[in-house]
Amino acid sequence: MIYRVLVTDEIDAEGVAILSAEPKLVVDEVPTLPKDELLARIADYHAIVGRSATRISTDLLERAHKLKVVGRAGVGVDNIALDAATSLGIAVINAPAGNTIAVVELFFGAVISLLRHIPQAASSMQAGRWDRSSLLGSELKGRTLGIVGLGRIGGEVAARARAFGMNVIAFDPYIAQSRFEALRVQEAKSLDVLLEQSNILTLHTPLTDETTAMIGKRELVRLPQRSIVVNMARGGIVDEGALLEALDNKHLLGAVIDAYEKEPLAADHPLRARPNVLLTPHIGASTTEAQRNVAVDVCIAVRDALLSGELSRSINVADVGGQWAEVEPALTLARRAAAVGRAILATQGTRAVQRVDIRSGSALAAARSALLASAARGLLEGTVEQERLNLINARAVAEARGIDLSTTETPIQDNPYAIEVRLSGGMQEIAIAGTAQPGALPRLTRIGAFHVDIQPRDTLLILTNNDVPGVIGRVGTLLGEAGVNIAEYHQARLAQGGQALAAVSVDGDVSEAIRESLLRLPDVSSAAVVCFHSG
Repeated sequence: MIYRVLVTDEIDAEGVAILSAEPKLVVDEVPTLPKDELLARIADYHAIVGRSATRISTDLLERAHKLKVVGRAGVGVDNIALDAATSLGIAVINAPAGNTIAVVELFFGAVISLLRHIPQAASSMQAGRWDRSSLLGSELKGRTLGIVGLGRIGGEVAARARAFGMNVIAFDPYIAQSRFEALRVQEAKSLDVLLEQSNILTLHTPLTDETTAMIGKRELVRLPQRSIVVNMARGGIVDEGALLEALDNKHLLGAVIDAYEKEPLAADHPLRARPNVLLTPHIGASTTEAQRNVAVDVCIAVRDALLSGELSRSINVADVGGQWAEVEPALTLARRAAAVGRAILATQGTRAVQRVDIRSGSALAAARSALLASAARGLLEGTVEQERLNLINARAVAEARGIDLSTTETPIQDNPYAIEVRLSGGMQEIAIAGTAQPGALPRLTRIGAFHVDIQPRDTLLILTNNDVPGVIGRVGTLLGEAGVNIAEYHQARLAQGGQALAAVSVDGDVSEAIRESLLRLPDVSSAAVVCFHSG
């Protein structure tokens, strides 16, 4: 299949070249388009790659019937309707690491510039003055730096701050204590504790409901007198009105701002008139190296998502808990086990599955959420009108249909890569189990009470029959006469002469007419056909 990719917002050429080098990708590189022009052409594309200048709105996504991936060359996704993308099954991929060093270096450059009055010194020299005596500054050494958000950027700021001889304290309730210890950073148990100790406060969090106006009037007064506030993260985390008040009443020594509530910043915005504020026009990621890095990172991820279905970099897909290649066989197994279970329940008269539960071995414990999403996808495929049903939206679609999704925390003991998918509806329940070793093809090991060993590939027949001589031969003959090639045939029984189950992996499709012919064979009591979806 050929995929079309729209690249806009002046993505670095090195990133675009990665996409253009792929024969299966057709790349159209255009300047930032007006909304109407973008709406008119988006339906032709499978992916769009851009920066913050292009707004990926809900109405745009709804018109993009082929769209599979949105790539954002940068960390922020404020310009993308993330909820709409998720509901439509569109992967949203950003490049959170590529601009880290650029932001960190700007932080120190800007704070030192504020403390040493470098902008004023430079402008006075250009004006022909020598204002040495009025430009007495101060140093970073010995100050306490308070960091809100100890992720990639916050961690790099902390490491460099220690080199300047600063004391470093951080608050991040979503970061393990081991990271604080590794970075040799004091952990603040609350935001208030951090504020009360910080001479310089810097913010490195996304803009969310939790962080909007996180630093307001109440928080600013908790800072020690003559502190500095730095926001190079997202506009809106710091209440600009409260910041102006704290600057005007001399509670703060100054502020460094690179991100604003509304951008571009209005020409008459009062922040522009404050002499103790250093403003930059959202240039945290504006280095040649950073723009190349984020372009390369996001273009590689978009390419892999389109060509191989790898969604490990998608921010709106469940965390797979490890390397994608290691977990992918398990995702495939969960999806196909759910499809098998659904087909068997249908032969028992239960078409409405009410509950899906996932249990796994210890090696897959961190991937249970993604495994559950994959199982939900396998359950729903072929039963809902959803062109882009995938790991991104399968859970939401299932839950919207009233299906209860859960994971069992108790691990399967006998195999760290084992998976069990249990489906129930009405009075019926069935468990399908298998193993999915990294680098190996997944195999089913149990269907209900029957132990099997078969690869769920292409098409799988599940037959129940009486355990009597001749059944296997009659099934094989019927399939052969119908032109259906058998890849694997596994027969299992619970006791001699009792009920038996056959799992038959075949090439190609098995029609409803063939299934009905199987049911007419002597001693065959049920026949389910599962055609596994690709992609």
